Amino acid sequence: MKVYTKTGDKGQTSLLGGKRVSKADKRLEAYGTIDELNSFLGLLRSKLHNTEDENFIFAIQKNLFTVGAILATPTDYKGKKIEFDPTQIETVEKKIDQIGATLPPFKEFIVYGDNEVSSIAHICRAVARRAERRIVELSDSEPIDESINIYVNRLSDYLYMLGLRLV
Repeated sequence: MKVYTKTGDKGQTSLLGGKRVSKADKRLEAYGTIDELNSFLGLLRSKLHNTEDENFIFAIQKNLFTVGAILATPTDYKGKKIEFDPTQIETVEKKIDQIGATLPPFKEFIVYGDNEVSSIAHICRAVARRAERRIVELSDSEPIDESINIYVNRLSDYLYMLGLRLV
């Protein structure tokens, strides 16, 4: 099976529907960072020893495929639009609240590195924050479903709380 097409050799790639854009396009920066986050979440999931956490991270990864596909869809796309389920925001918020109820109050800044799995969660959080910045940057020039930005913002909060709980 060939994985190379040579169509991107000159610095362009195709969005959903075939529209060609520069590989430095804001849209690619946004969904590329979502892909990076998804990759790091896979690493985090592989290090977890709690089935509930593993399953929750897996569900997030599936949601991020939807987010990436939406971000890869140009505004003028004429095909069937991919939609994000905004109820996923509430699902993440509930998980944040569950973790928060088990942690002591914050008293100081956290220095990451107490253990490997907690550190990976904080790397995921930092990548989620960057993804959010890339989505906001894209939304400054093109309409983006607000629920996507909210979801990614909540993911970074969840990953922060998870990282604290995993210490």
